[in-house]
Amino acid sequence: MPALDATLTPWPELAARQPCDALLLGNGASRAVWKPFGYFSLFEEAQRAGRKKGLAVSDQALFKSLGTELFEPVLSALNTTVRANAALAINSTAPLNRYYSIKEALIHAVRTVHLPWSLMPATTLAAFNLALRGYRSVYTSNYDLLLPWAVQHAPQGFAELFDEQGFFDVRRTRSEGTRVLHLHGGLHLLKLPDGTTRQRSADNAELLDGFAVNIPGEVPLFVNEDRSDEKLRAIRNSDYLGWCLGQLAQESQGLCLFGQHLDSSDQHLLEAIRQARPKHLSIAIRPLSEASVINQKQHYVDRFGDLAGTKVHFFDASTHPLGLADLAIELPAARR
Repeated sequence: MPALDATLTPWPELAARQPCDALLLGNGASRAVWKPFGYFSLFEEAQRAGRKKGLAVSDQALFKSLGTELFEPVLSALNTTVRANAALAINSTAPLNRYYSIKEALIHAVRTVHLPWSLMPATTLAAFNLALRGYRSVYTSNYDLLLPWAVQHAPQGFAELFDEQGFFDVRRTRSEGTRVLHLHGGLHLLKLPDGTTRQRSADNAELLDGFAVNIPGEVPLFVNEDRSDEKLRAIRNSDYLGWCLGQLAQESQGLCLFGQHLDSSDQHLLEAIRQARPKHLSIAIRPLSEASVINQKQHYVDRFGDLAGTKVHFFDASTHPLGLADLAIELPAARR
């Protein structure tokens, strides 16, 4: 393989030469719009929130005992405990208190880092909506609401993967239009006690404000920051998330990676792409400096350079419709 240099192709030129029918978005795509989306860890944010709004000591002990920093399996485990206690006529006050305490901490942490609906420009939603339509399938490992909001902005032309009541059924996933698949779930999704998935019917501000206000037994379905093996375990315990990851593992044509670093915490996504063996990968690079470009290229070559039959191309992220500078939303003075 020739030595790597800092040359990056403009996206329109590369897309014309090597079209991609699938897109995989990562945290970099959300961070380009709203800087606080570069959250280090939602679990750490919940710990830092303080005694009234953050995770209590006993809440943190539960996460430690289960060996995870993911909210969904801890809340699901508490739900199971409450149901088992009820069947055995055992008092459930303690697990119920911990369930509501953890959910309140989660609500506060999400609202701390998430873009408020009041700051979301319609022009940004329209730009995202239009950009997504250029692909047959859009995958995202982000659990924020940028994509749900963008699809709601003009839903015609997007595949509906949930039924009229909002439930996911793997038997009826063949729909026309652009598919948007949330590999790590999202704030708009709920996991039911039987493992099935429901999409909330709310929109705009309510989609964020009420994401964790639901009936007992339903848990927000999203996989926050943690080790790859913990993420994969949560994915396998969800009908919807397991199906989404399986679809990524079948993307054998052109796949575009935007804002997706594929570090050790997302090893399961890397393995899915390697299993798919796409004909070509078009990977977005932000040209911060020549050394940075070369280092980023090497990062991806280390992951895909040995993948037989797959050609790897690099392009300037700022030339992609989702990477344009005018999409960035300025932080209010109080948050700078």
